[in-house]
Order: sequence, then structure tokens, then C-alpha cells
Amino acid sequence: MEEDANQFPKKELLDNVPIVEDERDELEAPEFQVEFLPPAAEKGADSGGRRPGNADADPSGKKTAAPARFQACGLRRTLGRLETLQEEKELLVQKTRGELRACRQRMELIAKQQASVAAEVAAGREANNTASVGRLQAVSRRLCTELDDERALQSQLRAALLKSESAMWHIAIQKGQLEDVQSSAQEEEAAARKGLRVHAAEQLHREEEALKKAERNRLLRVRKAMHLQKEHRLRHQKLVEDAKKNHKIAVKFLKASLGRIREQEREKEMGSQEHMKRRMDAVLALKNSISANRETLRKFQAWGQAKAELAEQKARAQKEMILAQGGDAFRHLFHQRQRQELEAQNRAFEEQQKLRKQEIIGRILKEEAAEETRRKRQSSPTRATGRLTLRDETWGYIADVCEDRGTVALPRNLLQDSGAVSPPRASQLLETISYECVQGDSGNITWEHDTLAEPEIPGLWKEDYKPNQVPKEEVDRKPVGGTKMDKDIPARTMEQLRSRVTHRQVASGHEFKGRPFNSKPKLIHFKDFDVGKVYKKKITLINAAYTINHCKLVGVEEHLRDFVHVDFDPPGPMSAGMSCEVLVTFKPMINKDLEGSVSFLAQTGGFSVPLKCSTKKCMLSLDKELIDFGSYVVGETASRVVTLTNVGGLGTKFKFLRASESCEMDISQSVAKTSSLFTYEDKGIYDKITTSFSGQKIEGNESPPIDMTSQKESGKLDGKKREEGRPAESEGVTMSTVMTVLPNEEQTEISLGEVAEGEIGPFGSIKVPVIFTPIIPGAVYTKFKVVFKNQQCPTLYFRVTGVAIDVPVWVPKPSVDLKVCAYDRLYQDSILVHTRSKAALRLKFEVCKELRGHMELLPETGYIQAQSSYTVQLKFLPRHSLPEDAGKYFDKESRVLEAPMTIRVADQFVDVQPSDGFGTILPLETLQLDVIFQPTKAKEYNFELVCKSEINRCFKLSCRAVGVRPPLGLSHYQVKFAATSLYHTSVATLYVINSHVSMSSLTHSAPRVGSEDVSPVGPTTFEFLPPPDSPITVSPLVGTVLPGKRCLVQVAFRPVLPTKLILQEALQTLTKEAEVKSPCRDTVTQKKDLRRQSFSTLRLQGRDHPPRASTTQAAKLQKLDLKPSSDEYQAAQATLARSFQGRFDKFVVPCVVASGDTEDRKGTEPLSFSPHNTLYLELWCPAVAPSLVVTSDRGKTIFNFGDIAVGHCGIKKVSIQNISPEDLTVEFSVLNPSGPFILLTPISKLPAGETQVLTLSFSPRESILARETLDIITKRDTLSLTLMGTGVASTITCSIEGDVLDMGYVIAGESVSSSFKLQNSSALPIRFSMQLDSLSSSRRGKSQQRLPQFLAFPAQRTEVVGTQNHSGQSVFSVIPVEGVIDPGKTQDFTVTFSPDHESRYFSDRLQVVLFGKKLSHQILLKGAAREHMMFVEGGDPLDVPVESLTVIPTYDPEHREGPGWHSPPHTGPQPGPLSPEAEELKPILVTLDYVQLDTDMPAPPATRELQVGCIRTTQLSPKKTVEFSLDGAASLQHKGFTIEPSRGFVERGQTKTISISWLPPADFDLDHPLVVSALLQLKGDVKETYKVFFVAQVVSGP
Repeated sequence: MEEDANQFPKKELLDNVPIVEDERDELEAPEFQVEFLPPAAEKGADSGGRRPGNADADPSGKKTAAPARFQACGLRRTLGRLETLQEEKELLVQKTRGELRACRQRMELIAKQQASVAAEVAAGREANNTASVGRLQAVSRRLCTELDDERALQSQLRAALLKSESAMWHIAIQKGQLEDVQSSAQEEEAAARKGLRVHAAEQLHREEEALKKAERNRLLRVRKAMHLQKEHRLRHQKLVEDAKKNHKIAVKFLKASLGRIREQEREKEMGSQEHMKRRMDAVLALKNSISANRETLRKFQAWGQAKAELAEQKARAQKEMILAQGGDAFRHLFHQRQRQELEAQNRAFEEQQKLRKQEIIGRILKEEAAEETRRKRQSSPTRATGRLTLRDETWGYIADVCEDRGTVALPRNLLQDSGAVSPPRASQLLETISYECVQGDSGNITWEHDTLAEPEIPGLWKEDYKPNQVPKEEVDRKPVGGTKMDKDIPARTMEQLRSRVTHRQVASGHEFKGRPFNSKPKLIHFKDFDVGKVYKKKITLINAAYTINHCKLVGVEEHLRDFVHVDFDPPGPMSAGMSCEVLVTFKPMINKDLEGSVSFLAQTGGFSVPLKCSTKKCMLSLDKELIDFGSYVVGETASRVVTLTNVGGLGTKFKFLRASESCEMDISQSVAKTSSLFTYEDKGIYDKITTSFSGQKIEGNESPPIDMTSQKESGKLDGKKREEGRPAESEGVTMSTVMTVLPNEEQTEISLGEVAEGEIGPFGSIKVPVIFTPIIPGAVYTKFKVVFKNQQCPTLYFRVTGVAIDVPVWVPKPSVDLKVCAYDRLYQDSILVHTRSKAALRLKFEVCKELRGHMELLPETGYIQAQSSYTVQLKFLPRHSLPEDAGKYFDKESRVLEAPMTIRVADQFVDVQPSDGFGTILPLETLQLDVIFQPTKAKEYNFELVCKSEINRCFKLSCRAVGVRPPLGLSHYQVKFAATSLYHTSVATLYVINSHVSMSSLTHSAPRVGSEDVSPVGPTTFEFLPPPDSPITVSPLVGTVLPGKRCLVQVAFRPVLPTKLILQEALQTLTKEAEVKSPCRDTVTQKKDLRRQSFSTLRLQGRDHPPRASTTQAAKLQKLDLKPSSDEYQAAQATLARSFQGRFDKFVVPCVVASGDTEDRKGTEPLSFSPHNTLYLELWCPAVAPSLVVTSDRGKTIFNFGDIAVGHCGIKKVSIQNISPEDLTVEFSVLNPSGPFILLTPISKLPAGETQVLTLSFSPRESILARETLDIITKRDTLSLTLMGTGVASTITCSIEGDVLDMGYVIAGESVSSSFKLQNSSALPIRFSMQLDSLSSSRRGKSQQRLPQFLAFPAQRTEVVGTQNHSGQSVFSVIPVEGVIDPGKTQDFTVTFSPDHESRYFSDRLQVVLFGKKLSHQILLKGAAREHMMFVEGGDPLDVPVESLTVIPTYDPEHREGPGWHSPPHTGPQPGPLSPEAEELKPILVTLDYVQLDTDMPAPPATRELQVGCIRTTQLSPKKTVEFSLDGAASLQHKGFTIEPSRGFVERGQTKTISISWLPPADFDLDHPLVVSALLQLKGDVKETYKVFFVAQVVSGP
């Protein structure tokens, strides 16, 4: 115990306790694991306990209070876990002790059995019973083995028991330590709380001082702001005056240049119209040409297809003809294809030779023409000595090219004589080049082979010399890369080499097909690499073959060899499942993405591992594309956060802008470029104009904007006067670009926070706040964009929406934060309420009922004056019962209280919208205003609405209304469903309440219509009337509510796609498939396509003839009859669901109310529903696209496995894709554990945009129609997969009755066959295999472990495999061995019996196995063999059905000599001294039992039969029959035996029965059985003699 206790020292235990621990953590292993507080936490707790209340001396007390509480919670959890672990250990100890006792009892029992076996062995040895001794010794060895196993188990149990007891002691010690630590921690926590209260009081005092100081600072800022505002007003007035002066000056320039600008614009417009007209004509011509070319191409394609089909038919016919003649069609076609290729090559070679000849002739002609020209211009042959040398002319040409003089390289046939090296004329050069282009290939238009001077060897330019002769080697050269035959030879050689290396792998009759090695990981990916660094990765190759395999490295691809190096040491032969490692080293030299693979060669074939190298990239994304603030009151402020995430390894700068704004960098460049067009004076004027314009914007656009385009033109004109000869920059940016710096009036309700631009690093994220401050009632929509400095990063967009609600009363500070509060202390704060109403309102302030004992608002009721504010006092006095009273509003872990408070505005029943009735109406304009009536009581209302204009004209509108309080009410009048995916369901629950229990109006507000009578008290019926064809389901639609009761109503929202839209998509898909399948279009369709090429024609057709597309499509939709379960319908539905952009619908469901109960009504008399008492339920129904979709099987969610045989398995793979922008955690519903459906490959996470494959199996155990639903659950929605399948029992019937097939007798060395049939009675094809027990490997193993058959008792012999052939071949064979039986069909089988020696005990068992594992039938095969053509059957068995090791002949006792012969009838004859004249006799024992009855009636005689047969053989034999005779029939008759017939003959292939009956004679002794014998002789191809022993006895009847 001391040694075990030292294994866990206290210091180590105290260091392992976490500060914060999840309560849901469980022990990961049965061994105990205890954690204590760390020493640092203990020290901090001690220091806090020594100085309670001294907040200034210990500033960390506030920080250590929360960790102390968490440590206490951790200690309590640890104690609980220790107690649980202690109980588990106690149970384990008890269980181990019980197993130990059981083990000891088994050991005692085995010892007793050993003693008894030893006694039996001794007795057997005394009795010389060798077989029994061998069996008992085997039993003794087995008992010894069992005893050793029990001893080993006992030692293990003892060790486990000691270990468990030691663990219990450790737990007890640690539990005591933890209790001490817990008590000290509690004391320290109390001291820390006291210090926190003192610190809170001091903090409150400091905050009050800071508040006073802040108030003083605020007053100073107000004074300063007023002073600055006054200065700003004066400065602004001065700027306005300057702007007016500048405006007068600018008008002069504008008027002067306005005419010229308009004239230029008019000319440009006319030019652009002419240019546009030419372009339109060109486009129309091009479209016509394209359509004509398309038609021609279509005709050529159709002609090519027809030609190919004709050639294929011709080849097929030729192949059939060759096959009919008995030839080799494949060889003939191969030779024909080679001959065609050779002819094509010859034709191509001839065409190439013609082109080369033309090129040569053209060069020769040019050479001759140049030579003739040169001779004419040459003055004398002696001037050739004064020419420039080849080197000088070459250098001169290079100098001209470098100086860009426009000269080109001259061919030698264009050079002139005597150094007059001048460039050729342009026309001559163009002619030469054009001739070269026509005569030769475009790749041969070079002058590489031309010289730049005359040859130094005289005579080369004579007329009989051909300078451009092409050598024969050049003419006969091969194409680049070699001929097709040169390429095929290495390919065939490599294929032969690889075929010798690889070979098929077959194990247990199954050939391995697939990837020989699996790599882990599957992809070698080097991400975010830096050039120059070295990266290494290891991969593991796992042998996935059936048996031993080898692996060899081939290498990497060519473009990766400079960067990737693979280190691989071949491990040699690898067994299945073994693995080896490969080291891949990557050293990048270029900053570029690389992709390739590492190739290996295995024994079964080659495989490769993909390799990918990715550079650093910016991969940016936003966590949301839509921010919906919802509804907020005007004056409030709300904030949301959008997160910009970079998952790449490269950072960049970003900036958040409105979608309408341009980037600041682009704006500054535009301004700089524009300013370059102005002079210094113009810039000054522009600055003044810009300043004055900005001032006008601040004041609210009091003056009209200035035409900046005219100013730009003025600047251009001045620039032209100052810089003569320099054309104006036509690409200069106009002044309108500068004006983009001054933003237009945009919505200011939605703005960005402080962090709107900056730099985001690699693998980082930035949170940008979006602030919504509603100012004007109504919906607000703004689109933002995020631009990046990295040009490869696309611009990201997100939308922000919100709704501003205008209520007469609003709170500028919607949240009140009281900071940290202590119990039994009073905290107060003031709440400011504003109103924009022009009338006084009555306000009522309410606190939620859970906090009414701790919080109050004073006063509870008050009046707020028109367009003023009102202050309410909040008092908060928390009691110690606050955590229990607050309920859901109080978080016990963080101890934070969040509770709502309500401000109700009374006596408000009329509202005018929009804009609270304020607005502007233009002349001859009509505005529509909504008067909203919200009564507070059931009565009649008469009031007037007054509309006032700015000129104080009043228009009165008299209004009358009736307030109705229906007898029923709804718990919720508005239901906002969550965003629901297509074909999913969201359910909301509400109640229909009947609160009318009394006719008295004093107790409650009685239901009535206006001033009418009160509705009667009693059961009230309601009925919901949902809109037709809506995705809304209300359950129940009709119901009755008793007084004071309520009825539960469930409203379900299931968005679906319209059936018409799905049918349209299906029609389009079918039409596209039909177009793809059809080789060409109809002529009418082609003409229509030609007509559509002209835009003007289309417009005329649209005006003169109405479109018929809708009518045609409607007709097609009516003809298209698709069921929802059809593949086309489900595929169209899946396609539309993937592209669904979302939809928002708002439904109003009326609920009519009537007094009475529907059950009380007799017959079909309806209830009278009052239209005034109608309730209205408003439903907000947003529909979104599903986050998960099925991509396999055309998007179907119903998977039918079809008919699967019972006991077998059907597999289906389902591909699901995450189309949402975020990663999803996936969960699955539980399938029926006893059901046939199993999810084989579940997943836990599905990244955004990725696809995973789910494997489902269907394994029926019985004939059943199974159907289950598998729900794939995510946080967004649920995808339901419907699984269907039918389990079909695979039943077959056999034509053999009794499942025994007796082949009869056959001559040894010959064979005989027999047939039977199997019929498939099921509804699916059945794969069968026939197996013989004699060929089973499992039988050999079992036969080696059991005793020989002749040592067992006859009743214990269960072996069905009897005597086999000596040659080793099976004596029975069956064909076919395997195959498939179609439903309702039969299969014939032939069993052949081929013995090679004589025996009567040939037997085997034939098993019919279905689908490789189900045993259907077992057929016993029997047969016998003889050396000769006769045989005798019957009698009692005298030997075992196993061949003896030696042949023991039987002799007649009359020919025996000596006393050693004894012939008991039951045991058969035994050998004695042999006689040379002895004849071999075969014994037959026939036992007859005469049953003596107790009655006086005579008993029937005892009867037996013997069968004498003649075997049908193919051997030549002089005798065709077998004769038989039984000697001594007369003597047998005297003893009561009757034998019929005693002699006769048997034909081949037949048997004859010898009947034997016996009646006891009168002198028969009942105590001694009668034993007689007779000789039975058979004569056929040989003579055989049998000695038949008759043993008769009398037995008493029942």
C-alpha cells in the first residue's frame, strides 16, 4: 500500500486540476484520474483570504474571485467523480471475487474429473482396451489443458483484484485530501467576497466623482461648440459670397465655349451613329455568315456520320462474311486497318513531296530571275574584286537593324553586284514574301539559308549551277518525332515489359481488381510554400491486395523532377494490410502552383499518389452575405458584426465601402489626372468652386449645382492657348469624376464602424461592426463591398436591411446597465422617454412579473406632453432569492441578469401612415394614406381627422368605427417562422382561448360587437380558412372551445416548389436531351433559326404576330404527364432546389367564430359565423434553399433497393453536397436497430461546397417490404432520405424426393449419370453453386480431429462421405457447378458416378448453396461398384461402411481343418487354418423374427428379401444375363422356410427379388434360435458363390 500511495504524490495531484471544467466531461477510461487545484490557485486564494476587504492593497482580488468560484465548482465535480469511481471499483471488486470463486470451483471439478479419468485409464489398461485407453488419454490431456487455463485465469483474477483494491485505497486517500482543500477554498471564497463588497463601495464613490467631473466637462464642451458654430457661420457666409463672384466669372467662359462644345458633340454623335450603323450591318452579316456556316457544318457532320455508319455497316457485313467462311475476322480487319493507314501515310507523303517540289521550283525560278537582274546591272566582271566581303556585309546589316533603319535581311537572289547593297523595293519584297506564302508552308518563310554576299569561289553563279538543290536526305527525312510506327514500337515494348512484371492476383477464387496500395494521406499537398525553403512530408503506403505484394518507385512526372525528390527504400514482400513509409522532399525554385503525381509499380499493376504544391494565396470570405436587423424603433441604435476571414497564407489590405462608392486610390488618381489639365489660375478657381459647392452641400443644397463640364472645357481652351503645338489629352478624366469625391445624398441609417479598412494577415479574421440608426420610418436597404489591394482577390459584397418603425414613444437608451450589484443594496437609475406625438399621451410602465419583488419603475403611470420627454426612476433592490425568482432571466453561471421592461401607450386607437400623416403632394397628384384603427374597447367610435396644409387650410374627415371584442382570442396573432428550407417543415404552436366565462361586465371585458348585446356564455366554435394552394397547414382547422378553456392549434409551414414550374423544368430537360439525341434538326426548325438572325425581323414579328411560345409550352405541359415519383420529376425538382434564391411570403389566415358546438347540430345544419367576430392570424414565411442536397441519382431522395434476397446485402451510395456558405456539423437519425437498413459510412462534418458519399446497405432477414426514413440533421435544416426495399426469400424446389439420389450398381472403372432439376420459385434471379462434402476443406480438418469411423458405434456414425476412389479423383461429379437461375425457370443438373474399385459404400453429400452462403438443399449421393456384372443386396450388415485395411476372405466351414473354426451367426465366420482347395465364399446373414401374439389369431410369417441384379455394362461379354440358384431349398422347407423363387435369371440393368418367409415348426425350441445355411450361386461373366445364413427366432409381441 505504501508503494501504491507514493505513485500519486500530493503535488502532482494538485497540479492536475483545471480551473474551469465542463460538467459534461466523462471519464475516458475505467482507471481513475483525479485532479486537484494548482498551487498557484491555492496561493492566490490564500492571499485573498488574508486581506479581505482591502481592495486597494490587493488589486487582483476582483480577478481572483471568479477563478475561486470555478475552482470550488471543479472540486465539487472532482469529489463527485471520485465517489462514482469508488462505487465502480467496489462493484468491480465484487465481480472479480465472484469470478475467482467460480474459477476455484471449476478447478476442483476438473481435478475430480482427472481422478475419475485416471481410474478409467487404469481399468482400460487392465482390460487391454486400447481404443478406450487412447480416448481417455485424450480426455486427460484436455482436462490438463483446461486446468492450466483455469490456473492462469486465477492468477489474472488475483492480480486484477489486488489492483482494484489498491485503486480503492488510493481513491479514499485522495478523497480525504480533496475534502480538506475544499474546506479551505470555501473559507477563502468568503473572505474574497467581503473584499469585493468593500471594493464595490469605493468604486461607486469614484464613479460618482467621475460623473460630476464629466458633467463639468460637458458644459465646457457645449460653450466651446457654440463659439465654434458662430465662427463657422461667419466663415461660411464669406465662402458663399466668394462663390457667387466666381460663378459670375465662370459664366463668361461657359457661354463662350458652349456653342463650340455642342457643335463638337453633334459631330461626334453623327459619327458615332454612322459607326454604329456600320457595326450593326457588319454584325448582321456576320450572323448570317455564321448561320450559313453552321448549316454547312451541320450538313458535313451529318454526311460524316452517315459515311461512318455506312463504313461500320460495311465492316460488320465483311466481318460476318469472313466468320461465315471460317476465317479470322479480327486478323483480317487488323491487316485492312494497317493497309489503310499505310495508304494514308503514302498519300500524305506524296502531297508533302509535291509541296517541296513546288517550293524548290519556286526558289529556282527566283534565283534565275535574280541572277538575270544581277547580270544586267553588273557593269563588268572585274568589279567583283571591289565588293564587300561576307563579314563586312553581315556587320553592316546588323548595324542597320540595331539603328532601326527599316532594312531587312536580303536573300542572295536579291543582292546586287559590286557592293551596291541597297534594300529591295517594298513592292518587290512584298511580291517575294507573298509568293513564298503561296508556294510554301508558313513555317518555311525564312531566309536562314540565304547568303548576304556573292560566293568567294568563282563559278558558283553560272547558269548551269543550281544553288538551291535540296539533298536527297532532306527530301526523305522523317517528320519530327518519328513516324507512327516509330512511336508504337516503344509503347508496345514498354507494355510487354510491364505485362511481364505485373500479374494477376487470385485468392480464394477471387481476382484482385483495384488499387494495390492505399496512401495515407491520399493527396500530398504542400500548401503556402516559400521559394528556397525545403519541405518534407511522409506518406504511408498500405497493401490493399489479398496476399503478398511488392512495391517499387517509378518516379515523379517530368515537370516536377527539378523540385520534388522521393526517398523510398523498397521493403520487399509485404503481406496484406502491412504498410511502408515514403519521404517526399519539395524544394520550390519558382513561385508557381504545381500539380502532378508520384508513380509506383506494384506486383498487380501500377498506381500513383497525386501531388499538389500551392503558393500562398489570399482566400477571403465573409461570414454572411445578408445582415437583417429586423424592426427597430426610430431613434434606437443596433449593431451587428460582419467577419472577414482569410484562410489563405497571404495577407492583403482591405477597405469596406458602399457599393456605389469607388476606391479612394482610384479617386485620387482621377483627381490628379484631371488637375493636370488646368493652369495655376484655373486650379485656384476650381478650388474655390469646390469649396463653395461643399458648403452648399452642408447647408442643404440651397443653390443649384454648377455645370462642371463647361468648366472643364474652359480649362482645355486656356490650356491650348498657353501650350501651342501640344494636342489636348483626349483621355483626360472629366470633371464629373472629380465630383464623385463629393458623395451624393445616401442613406445614413446604416453605417460602418470605426474599423472599416486595414490589413488582414494570413489565417486571420477581422470583425467590422455595422450600425443601424433608423431615422425615417420604412425599410432600409444598403449594399456594401469589400475591395482589396491584391488584384487577384475578387470584390466581396454583402447586403444590409432593416425596418424602421415609427412609434409615438421611443427610448434613446434601450439598455440599462447597472454594472456589478450586491444583494440587499439599492441601485437607482433614470430612464428617459421621448415622444414625437403632437398630443399628450398616457404611459404605463411595467416590470415582468418575475422581478416585481426586486425591481420597480416609478411612477407606474404618467403623462408625457406633446413633443417632449419624460423621466422614469428605476429602483433595483436584489434579494437573495433573485436567482430562483428571476428564472430564465438570470444566468446562474455568469450571474448576469437580463430582463425586459415594457412601456405601454394608452388611448391610442388611430394612426395615419405613411410618415405619420406628413408629406408633400404635387399639383394634380393623388396620394393614398392608410388610416389604421386599433380600438381598445368594444364600442362605437365617432371622431374626426383633420388634415392641415402649409397655408393653414383644414380638411376634416369624419370617421366612424365599431370596436369588436370577439368571444375567442388567439395567444399569438403574428407568427414569424424561421427560415425554412424547401420541402422541410416548421411548426408553430398557439392557442385559441375562450376567456368568456360570465355575462357580467364587471369581472372582465365582455365580448360584444360595438354596443350590441354580450355574446352568450358557452362552447364556441372556430374555423381557420387558410388560403388555397398555400404552404400553410393548420391543425385542427375546426374546433370547439369550452368557457375558460383553450385549444391547442399547430400551424405548419412547408415551402414547396410549384408543380407547374417543376413540369416546365422537366420539359426543358427532356427537350434538351431530345435535341442532343437527334442527329440533325428539321427543315422547318432550320428556317426558323435563319429568320431569328435578323433583329429587325424579330421586332416586326413581335409587332405583327403575338408570341405563341406560351401557348405551345402550355400544350406541352398538358401533354406531359409526370408523376411526382418519376425520375424526370425528381431530377427537375432537385435542379430547381439547388438554384432556389429564397422567397418571403406573408399570409393572413382568417379564423371565423360562431357560438355553439358542432356536435350538437343535427344533420348538416351549419353554424352561423359572424363576419364581425373574425380573428386574423398573420404568418411570416421565409423560404430558403436547403443547405444539403443530393447530387447522386439526379437528386432523388427516395432510394429503392429493389428486390434483395433474404440474408443478402444491397449497397447504395448517396452523394450529398453542402451548398451553404459555412461548414456544417452533420448528425443522423437513428435507424431501427432491428431493421434491415444500415448506414455504413456516417460523417460528422461537411465543409462548405464539398461532397461526401454515404454508403447505405439493405440486409433483409425475412420476406418483408421495408421502408424507413433517414434524417440528416444540421443546424440549418434537415434532409430526409426515404429508404425502401423488398426482402425476397430465395426458394428453390428440387425434383429429387427425400433428398437421396441412389446411383445403383456400376462396373468399377465405368460411370453412370443421373439427372435432376432445380426450379426457382422466387421473383429474383438466384446465383447457385454446387459443393461436395468430399471436396470441402473444412471436412478434412474435422476428420483429423475425430476418431476413426469403425471405432464408433453405429448409432453415432454421422459421416455422410463414404468410400472414395483410390486415384484421388472424386467418385461423384456434378455439372454445372455454378450459375444463375432466372425467376420461374428450371436448371438441369447431371450427377456422374465414376468408381475405380469395388465397394458397396460409395457415398457423398451434394450441397446447393445460394448466393455463396445460404444452404438450400442437401442431397445424399449413394452408389456401389462391382468388378463383375452381378450383385446381391439384402440381409443384415456384417461390416462397417468403411473400407478395411486388409481383405479377410471367408471360407466354408466344411472345408476347414482343425478346431480353430467357430461360426456364430451374429458375428460371422472367423478365419481358421486355410486349405489349398478352399473356395472363397461371401457370407450373407438373414435374420427373421417371428412375432408371437397373445391372441388366438395366427401371426403372419416373418419375411425378408434379397435382391439379385445384373449390371448394365459397355464391356463385351458372352453372357447377357445372370443366372442364380439357391441350393438346399428342400431342407430349408422342412425347417419352416419358404423361398420363392429359388432359381432364375436376370436381364442386364434389372433386378429380381428373392422372397424369404419363415413359420416356426411344431418342434421349434423357443429358447434356442434356429441357424441354417444355404449356398447361393450366381453365374454371369464369372461364377460367384454366397453362403446365406438364416437365423430365425420367436419374439413376443407387444
